[in-house]
Amino acid sequence: MVAIKLPDGSMMEIKEGANGFDVASQISSNLAKAALAVKVNGKLTDLSTPITTDATVTIITGKDQEGLNILRHSCSHVMAQAVKELWPNVQVTIGPAIENGFYYDFSRQEPFTTEDFEKIEARMHEIVKRDEKLERKVLPRDEAIKFFKDLGEHYKAEIIEDLPEGEIISLYSQGSFTDLCRGPHVPSTGKIGDAFKLMKVAGAYWRGDSNKEMLQRIYATAWADKKDLKAYLDMLEEAAKRDHRKLGREMDLFHFEPEYAPGAVFWHDKGYRIYRKLIEYMRNRQEHNGYIEVSTPRVMDRCLWETSGHWEKYGAHNYSGQTEDKKWFCIKPMNCPGGLLIYKQGIKSYRDLPLRMAEFGKVNRYEASGSLMGLMRVREFTQDDAHIFCTPEQMEEECITTLKLILDIYKDFGFEEVKIYLSTRPEKRIGSDEIWDLCEKSLANALTSHGYAFEINEGEGAFYGPKLEFILRDAIGREWQCGTIQVDMNLPQRFDISYIGEDGEKHQPVMLHRALFGSIERFLGILIENHAGRLPLWLSPEQVVVCPIVSEFDDYAKEVASAMQKAGLLVKTDLRNEKINYKIREHSVAKIPVIAVVGAKEKENRTVTIRRIGSDKQEVFTLDELIKSLVKEAEMPHAEE
Repeated sequence: MVAIKLPDGSMMEIKEGANGFDVASQISSNLAKAALAVKVNGKLTDLSTPITTDATVTIITGKDQEGLNILRHSCSHVMAQAVKELWPNVQVTIGPAIENGFYYDFSRQEPFTTEDFEKIEARMHEIVKRDEKLERKVLPRDEAIKFFKDLGEHYKAEIIEDLPEGEIISLYSQGSFTDLCRGPHVPSTGKIGDAFKLMKVAGAYWRGDSNKEMLQRIYATAWADKKDLKAYLDMLEEAAKRDHRKLGREMDLFHFEPEYAPGAVFWHDKGYRIYRKLIEYMRNRQEHNGYIEVSTPRVMDRCLWETSGHWEKYGAHNYSGQTEDKKWFCIKPMNCPGGLLIYKQGIKSYRDLPLRMAEFGKVNRYEASGSLMGLMRVREFTQDDAHIFCTPEQMEEECITTLKLILDIYKDFGFEEVKIYLSTRPEKRIGSDEIWDLCEKSLANALTSHGYAFEINEGEGAFYGPKLEFILRDAIGREWQCGTIQVDMNLPQRFDISYIGEDGEKHQPVMLHRALFGSIERFLGILIENHAGRLPLWLSPEQVVVCPIVSEFDDYAKEVASAMQKAGLLVKTDLRNEKINYKIREHSVAKIPVIAVVGAKEKENRTVTIRRIGSDKQEVFTLDELIKSLVKEAEMPHAEE
């Protein structure tokens, strides 16, 4: 018999060679029905895999994220099978699970269109109803290559040819369809259910290489049940209404010129007001939290990024060129080297530390044209960057102080739900394991000592140090990665910076890299979508528009607007000869927070009738009361900190 330990700590016994399905069945028939895979001693595997030794076992269902990923990947196999059954000459390549669904890349001369989706989905539902068993088999490398070549699947054969000689080659078959895959997979196609939908088709280079063939990629979404699918599709519909690119046009905030400056923002007056307000807010918070502000050149010698190690890792994404004197210069892709050069000016004492050095640095990074997306993915952006230089003894406390500041700032913008990831050492990195141990421990201690919940993001740290990543959840449930804190003991070593300690000797400081918004552009895009364009009054580029009902009351409208302007509010008048309802609709589309209407009654009583954006409710205030209320509402958070 084999001893099995379950997630709740209870124990059970099964016969040697029994599998995950047997374990699930012994627990309950409902669990056996819901089971998709099994985790044995932390390793995911197919339900049918025999369990031969004592083990800790977890049954995986569609309620688990791991189970949902397995379901999605299995669904990608079903889509590939459906395409092959409908168009036998198509070649299949790869089809991984991704966030919210999966995709599969196909080689086909005639392009797919969305009109093909109905036919593909119908065949997928048919395959699911067949409830075909997914069976795994292992082949020797050469035999697997021959198998796929005989099928005419040359892309699969190429993948195997590039694998090491001793690699285990596993194949999964369902009905007449066989795919190359590591697995695991659901036991049968019937387990996938019917909560999936094809979403879009796009081009994708084979293996991501622009010199190779352009394939056709079909994206799809898949969920454990129809309720979750509907919720996701409803979210997408709402997200389309909130798209910052659409709202940016309606609110006249910014535009892009893909032909002349791809991935760069042309800020209009109103958009640039918001941009400046974000910087003003952050500058105020930083000044009250002990930061100094610096500015470093946009163009510097490439050797700086070679010294830091950024060039080796990211060189292909940098803008660089050679001048007449044969020197190579780089438009800065990040601010770190500039901050290090400022630190090196003059001798630093332990009494000068911590030194918190902030910079609103404009940086440029090449992104593939197909990946550019409004403010969310650009080639030129402004980082609200800071580099904190401290002693090793101060490191943990600085992490805690910065962590608290970041979370407090997010609250000011309406983000109460923040997920924290601790991203640990990547495979390719600089520095010794001892340094990485120390840095990772300091971040973990900063979190645990103050009761912050976090998840480990294994291997996703920066190449020079581990980091904390802050994920914001917006009003419709989407998650956005924004701020980071990175602990770095490697770049100080590479740039040979030091401070004089209490003992009179030179010591190497620790460097914390810190961004709170991440980038001004991206954070503004997130804000616009989170608020559906209805920004808080203090952040709105236009706060009030005063509209007379008819031209007879233009003078009173001007008087109201003038009084508001003197109080510091951003206000304009709309004196056009248009009906009042037309004006209200137009200014609502432009997302002006307060629409003030004046007519005979208002002029006589020296009052103002206002309507808030998104509300049909009307409120009447005296002019003085309204100004006092709006001025207070328009105060920037922590302005008097």
